Amino acid sequence: MYRNKEAIRDIFESRITSDEALYKFLEWTETAYKLFSKSCRTISRWIDEILAYFDHRTTQGIVEGINQKIKLIKRRAYGLTNFNNFRRRILLS
Repeated sequence: MYRNKEAIRDIFESRITSDEALYKFLEWTETAYKLFSKSCRTISRWIDEILAYFDHRTTQGIVEGINQKIKLIKRRAYGLTNFNNFRRRILLS
C-alpha cells in the first residue's frame, strides 16, 4: 500500500505532460485497484480535472481556502441580517 501511495505521489511531483500523466494513471490504477478501489474510481471520474493540473500546475487550494473563511465568518456572524455588513467582513478578512 505504501509503495502504491508513493507511486501516485511521484506522478504528481514529476514534470510530465497530461498525456504522459494519463498513461501513468492508467498503469497505477491497474496495479492499485485491489488496494484502493474507491480511490481508483474517484480518479477515473475526475480524470479530466486531474490532468488539467499537469497542463497548468495550479490547484483550487486557494479558492477552497477562501470559501472556508467565508463559511467561518457566516458561522461566527450567527445569521448576519445585513448583506453589506457581511460583505465588509469578508473583504476585511
